[in-house]
Amino acid sequence: MSKPRDFLGQLFHRGRNISDILTFNRAKAVKWQEKTLKKMLYHARKTEFGQKYGFEKILISPNVVESFCANVPIGNYSSMHEWWQREYSGESNITWPGRPKYFALSSGTTEGSSKYIPVTDDGLKAILRASRRQLFTVFKTDVPKDFFTKDYLMISGSTDLNFNGLSYSGDLSGITTANVPLWFERFAIPGEEIKKQRDWNKKLELLVDSAPQWDVVMMAGAPAWIKMLLEKIIERYSLDNIHQLWPNFSVYLWGAVSISPYKNQLDAMMAHPIKYFETYLASEGFVAFQTKPEAEGMRLVLRNNTFFEFVPFTDDNFTETGELKPEAKAVQLAQVVQGVDYAVLITTSAGAWRYMIGDTVKFVNTESCEIKITGRTRQYLSLCGEHLSVDNMNDAVARTAAEFGVQISEYTVKGYKDNGKMGHHWFLACDKNDLDAEKVRASLDAHLGSLNDDYAVERKHVLTGMKLELYPESVFLGWMEKNGKLGGQSKFPRVMADTQFNDWTAYLQQISNANHETHSH
Repeated sequence: MSKPRDFLGQLFHRGRNISDILTFNRAKAVKWQEKTLKKMLYHARKTEFGQKYGFEKILISPNVVESFCANVPIGNYSSMHEWWQREYSGESNITWPGRPKYFALSSGTTEGSSKYIPVTDDGLKAILRASRRQLFTVFKTDVPKDFFTKDYLMISGSTDLNFNGLSYSGDLSGITTANVPLWFERFAIPGEEIKKQRDWNKKLELLVDSAPQWDVVMMAGAPAWIKMLLEKIIERYSLDNIHQLWPNFSVYLWGAVSISPYKNQLDAMMAHPIKYFETYLASEGFVAFQTKPEAEGMRLVLRNNTFFEFVPFTDDNFTETGELKPEAKAVQLAQVVQGVDYAVLITTSAGAWRYMIGDTVKFVNTESCEIKITGRTRQYLSLCGEHLSVDNMNDAVARTAAEFGVQISEYTVKGYKDNGKMGHHWFLACDKNDLDAEKVRASLDAHLGSLNDDYAVERKHVLTGMKLELYPESVFLGWMEKNGKLGGQSKFPRVMADTQFNDWTAYLQQISNANHETHSH
């Protein structure tokens, strides 16, 4: 075993004996959060943002949290853009001390234009610190004793970042991968040539070519791209399962989307069960991670330059299109209730202040601060009060797939109004050619109704339409490729915005025309 690997093993063995930062209760977490907020306010008090919103006055107020919420407005990318644009143009001390060297390029799933989100030195350290903590939790499971002598495969965006003369920009996963600690870099794969590759298809080929050289024990990446990689490797080397090539593969860290559309397909490529750990990493900060494979939710990352708030995702606080109402109020960690949907606000060392990241979550355990992602504030359907969340959709699609014994790895839906009638238009990815779309539609409709009472009621009265179309998975991947969204943290939008839907339907029409021309010849 090489010295770097010996060092890592010793490091994690020592980690087992130190006080566990993950063992706490809500009361302790609330105190940690207040201290974290004070520390960040103090650190940023002389920035332009800090001076505009009176951070120094907030710090000497009797109740810092209350004063912070009263004086700093809830924001989002639109409200922070004017501040962050100045940082991108080279100005210093705007929303966080210093000038960001990196900017994460993110288009989200509801907007088409790219967003530039600052990745400060302190923000990068916080992300790497949280990643290290998650590795500790992996080590505390019954992984093989020689876990740290194996290879860790990280499927990220390109580390060949764009440079504008002032700063670097690219996929967040590419930025973090380019900045992994030296001791971790020694055994993290793939190598620099593959990590730099921007073309996903070329990167995929290089990964498949190199696969026999590695002894992979842990893998990290978005489910859609990991699934594609494993399928390609199994096909290339005529394997029955991935463990024939990587017998020690035992841990998969995933995030960005729900695992449910992919898990059966991933499991089918294994010779024996592996451990799945969910990660909730946003461009603006590391939010939460799963501490045990059997845990229902992910634990918030506390004491890590992140202060959390939660806005109840109700009609009182949000419009039908998912926009925050001016009178909306946030609650603190001490006030959250189990089972209620909340929009997440984070204050982080990225220079994000009371920033709504666009996700909705539900607490599955308030005492241990464990959450699960339920959807997006602007990616849910409520044309007439059906309040259909992405969480509902994921479950219903998974149940429908199981009922027909098929795999449905991708899907999207769009609400529509036609001559006063309202409905949902579904598109599902399935490679089984003889599937009856009408039977699938009826099954999905029934499962949605059983999961969501509001949907069941509205389907009987107002929501009278439901269309469903089936396409091969390659069609969905083709649209992603056309839009430059293959690989990295890119994901197919579950609920389409108008501009996306127009582009999607135009793409489907092109495919239909091309197929018609082929058949006519």
